[in-house]
Amino acid sequence: MASNREEIEAGRLRVLLIDECHVLWGDLTGYVWGKTDQEIAVEVVNERDKQTYYGAVDYLTGKLLLKAYKAGNSDYTIDYLRYLLDQSPKQRLLIFWDGASYHRSHLVQNFLGEINHGLSQEQWKIHCVRFAPNCPSQNPIEDIWLQAKTWVRRFCALIPTFSHLKWMFEWFIRNTNFDFVSLQMYGVFSEIKY
Repeated sequence: MASNREEIEAGRLRVLLIDECHVLWGDLTGYVWGKTDQEIAVEVVNERDKQTYYGAVDYLTGKLLLKAYKAGNSDYTIDYLRYLLDQSPKQRLLIFWDGASYHRSHLVQNFLGEINHGLSQEQWKIHCVRFAPNCPSQNPIEDIWLQAKTWVRRFCALIPTFSHLKWMFEWFIRNTNFDFVSLQMYGVFSEIKY
C-alpha cells in the first residue's frame, strides 16, 4: 500500500477490506460457559433464521459499507462489488479479501475482467488482493463482526424476534466508526483521517 500512498491520500484509490458475516438467531441469543480446554457445541435450533451480510471497511475512515443478502455466493458477490463501485464513483477500488470459493469463481473473475477490460493494471476499477489462506487475523473486519455480535448479545434477553436482532446488528454497524490497531496493520496512514 505504501506504493499507492499518493493515490490513497488524494482519494483516487479507495482501500476496502471485505468479508461476509452470517448471523444466526440461536448463535446470538446468549453466552455459554465452560472449561477453556474443552470444545463446547451449541445447537442452533432454527437454521432458517439467518442473515448473511457483506461488509467492506474503509481503511482510512473506519466506516463499514454493509449490505444484506440471503447467502454468500458468486451472484451476491458481484452485486456487492457493483454496490461498492456505486459508493465510490470517482475512485478505483483496492480490495483485500479472503479466498472464499465464490470470490475466486469464474463468474466473479469474468465480472472483474469485464469492468477492467482494456485498462492497464494501474487503471483497473477493482483490484483484488487475497489474504493468506485460513488466516482470519489478517482481516480487521473480523474484529468488527465480533464487536457487533458482542454488542447484540448484551441485549439478547430483550430481543423478541430475529428481525429485531438484525435491526440492532445493522444499527450498530452503521453508527460506529471503527478504529483499532488491526485496521492499521497494512501501513502507516494514521495522520490521514477524514
